[in-house]
Amino acid sequence: MDIRMLATADAPLLAHVADDLFDKPIQPHLTAEFLADPRHHICVAVEDGRIVSFASAVHYLHPDKPTELWINEVATAPAYRRRGLSQAVLERLLAHARELGCREAWVLTDEDNGPARALYGSVGGEESTGVVMVTFRLDDEAP
Repeated sequence: MDIRMLATADAPLLAHVADDLFDKPIQPHLTAEFLADPRHHICVAVEDGRIVSFASAVHYLHPDKPTELWINEVATAPAYRRRGLSQAVLERLLAHARELGCREAWVLTDEDNGPARALYGSVGGEESTGVVMVTFRLDDEAP
């Protein structure tokens, strides 16, 4: 299993992903834009030329506080779960964040998502209390 951060040259690899890994089909123009942006990051697990697990994130710069990493999504294809792949890609992504100078990383999940909470705890995540997520719809499309 190859665990690695993707770069612009790796765009063709995103055409080969395991079933039920991403929410929607990969779009080449979005792939190119994502990989070209130096603040967007994706770590993947690759087996036999196919991506079977990933963690994606964005690092933020602020004028008044240290750089931080927002982890957007962590997923492993159903056929590859319970092998430690989510933990491996998340640990590599966090190591990359340290290399970038990020001082903190954070992720949101649902209270009842026990597997995600266990994963985040297994790599040193600490849960916060009293956090409320607010969503703003910016288009007319249904979620």
